[in-house]
Amino acid sequence: MSRPKVFVTRVLPQAALDKIAEVADMEVWQDELPPPREVLMEKVKDIDGLLCLLTDKIDPELMDTAAKVKVISNYAVGYDNIDIPAATQRGIPIGNTPGVLTETTADLAFTLLMSSARRIVEADKYTRAGKWKTWGPMLFLGRDIHHATLGIVGLGRIGAEMAKRGKGFDMNVIYFDEYRNEQREKELGIKYVDLDTLLKESDFVSMHVPLMESTHHLIGEREFKMMKKTAILINSSRGPVVDQKALYTALKDGEIAHAGLDVFDPEPVAVDDPLLTLSNITVVPHIASASVATRTKMAMMAADNLIAGITGKPLPNPVNPEVKKR
Repeated sequence: MSRPKVFVTRVLPQAALDKIAEVADMEVWQDELPPPREVLMEKVKDIDGLLCLLTDKIDPELMDTAAKVKVISNYAVGYDNIDIPAATQRGIPIGNTPGVLTETTADLAFTLLMSSARRIVEADKYTRAGKWKTWGPMLFLGRDIHHATLGIVGLGRIGAEMAKRGKGFDMNVIYFDEYRNEQREKELGIKYVDLDTLLKESDFVSMHVPLMESTHHLIGEREFKMMKKTAILINSSRGPVVDQKALYTALKDGEIAHAGLDVFDPEPVAVDDPLLTLSNITVVPHIASASVATRTKMAMMAADNLIAGITGKPLPNPVNPEVKKR
């Protein structure tokens, strides 16, 4: 009996690849950049399972080309790169990796908050350039974190973990979410407010919403004008939830003080993007989940979803569980 065939669109932690290799004939895309569209379309023609990344567009055309595919496993919590209704219509189960990166992502978001508030990147560059002459009473004055107001937009798993970190620094934590969660309010000691109130009152605004039609450009020109001139915006969710052009204007014109970004629209951010000319922004290349432990756990979860799908078993972490009932 022939073994199932799978295609993995990027090199993953070896433990996960070894696990897949035990049950399937596996091809792994070796380049740092994702496989070009035409290559991916060719690779999926004769496979039973696909393990993909957020950088891979999985649309109806690709699904129809992958006529034999039994499962698509996404190496991510989010899945805005996949047309889920189209997959469900075609009876293709989709897997993701929820929960495992929650705390690691919140760690990075709070790191951006702290480094932005205390101007760490600016100070590092200043020191390395040999500009530091003496201790100075006005040198790199930043913003206090303790007792400041942290506004969290989106109180899902990661937003709740961000709230815990804020409370650990004696911050006043408020939040906005499309759905109020009074139980979490009590557990975390935080307060629900509408979005406009959050923007007006917060010293730090941290984004933790999924990308969907209702959250696209959730923060734009109007919202920046509501924020304090001393406010700092943190985004570790998805780039398009913030209007990047409006953010540039807000930072350049002093409507807000600083921003810390892990995500952009589009990605990677272009080297000539006007945002990168500003000194009041801290940028990192979408590394919120990038710890050794977390990325390995994600890979193992993605492998488990893939293996379950190609062997006809229910996915441990399905996005569209209704497919298994067909």
